[in-house]
Amino acid sequence: MKPGAASARSVAAYAVARILREGVTLEAALQDALAAAAATLGPSVRSLAYGAVRGYYRHEAILGRLLSTPVRSLDFLVRALLSVALFELEDARTPEYAVVDAAVKTAKSTDAVRAAGLVNAVLRRYLRERKTIDADIASKPAERHAAPIWLADRLRADWPVRWTQLLAAGDVQAPMWLRVNPRHATAEEYLQELRTSGIGARAQHRVPQALMLDSPCDVHELPGFAEGWVSVQDLAAQCVAFPLQLAAGQRVLDACAAPGGKTALMAEREPDLARLVAVDIDSKRLARVQENLARGNLRAELIAADAGAPGAWWDGVPFDRILLDAPCSALGVIRRHPDIRLRKSPSEIDKLPFVQARLLASAWAMLAPGGRLVYVTCTVTRSENRDVIAAFLQGTPDASIVPAEAWDHWPGFGEADDFGRQILPGEAGADGFYYAALTKQ
Repeated sequence: MKPGAASARSVAAYAVARILREGVTLEAALQDALAAAAATLGPSVRSLAYGAVRGYYRHEAILGRLLSTPVRSLDFLVRALLSVALFELEDARTPEYAVVDAAVKTAKSTDAVRAAGLVNAVLRRYLRERKTIDADIASKPAERHAAPIWLADRLRADWPVRWTQLLAAGDVQAPMWLRVNPRHATAEEYLQELRTSGIGARAQHRVPQALMLDSPCDVHELPGFAEGWVSVQDLAAQCVAFPLQLAAGQRVLDACAAPGGKTALMAEREPDLARLVAVDIDSKRLARVQENLARGNLRAELIAADAGAPGAWWDGVPFDRILLDAPCSALGVIRRHPDIRLRKSPSEIDKLPFVQARLLASAWAMLAPGGRLVYVTCTVTRSENRDVIAAFLQGTPDASIVPAEAWDHWPGFGEADDFGRQILPGEAGADGFYYAALTKQ
């Protein structure tokens, strides 16, 4: 970026270009980009970057109709600048002529200066042909909802009736859900505290302690956030308490625990556990678990280790409950992390069931007879969910399913299969999560 030339558009474009070039997450790209930008640019940069990434494949479809060369041949920064501009045109809060003028000026102030003419020509042509192009894109679900073709094909294969609904769910901004710490207040009591602070919210009464804000806000605006009165956690993630059925005196393992939201939930809901162990292979991410626990004055034993190799850290005493929040493709949280569509590939996703099966087998060896293991993912692919459980049951004679109807107080979310329940993105405002519970005979 040229010295002194930083603007919200240029900072956002550089962040998006890093995702395309290096495969970093959108949050990591924004954190680095904003560190060198004026603090006042933060909200605008985040809005532009998220909008550009969320609509990336729709923008690619638009550009494919306007360019004489393949879209993928464009320089990453030029491609990012065009997505930022196309998002602004979709957003419609800025006049069209002003968007085009700003995009050209931004190109001239960045390393994309040689492409300023191209940016100008492409955007002006789009405005002339917009009605026809938009109508054509609207007729194609994958393009309309900014999904790569591989993702649309996979969802159509797994969910032949719901696939367009799933694409649409990933193309919207996710709501902000809170989990109220019951040691501080009930959901209704904290709801009143929010209203006193001028923050609108509503309770989801089927999930204890869950509140959804009317609009997202900075966490530091939330009453008592620094003191651990409340945490940010999606509704579907909070449902983990139902299949786990925690009780006093249990020994509990949270495998693959980072960033620690579910660890904290377990510590809040059952303060009299005999032991709560949180394991994660990433020591840096495990530090996030400690931060989340400390903020709520909660305790757990943290271990930086591979949950799939318990011989290196497990003391040999079985656990009564094990939560395996398995690494997955995260396709159920695309609306919250739209860069997933840019960073994931079919080949990468196809490797995940082997990782999940390894972790499941290792966790099972640590489960006490009569104990319960809850398998969780934040994805919607059958290969990572029901197929993993089906294969495990076939090869594990002492494992049996705890049917979803036996999960006390389950709120009724999700579609049942032979093994568990799939909450689809957008249902009750929740992210997409899969739950299955198994018990050892």
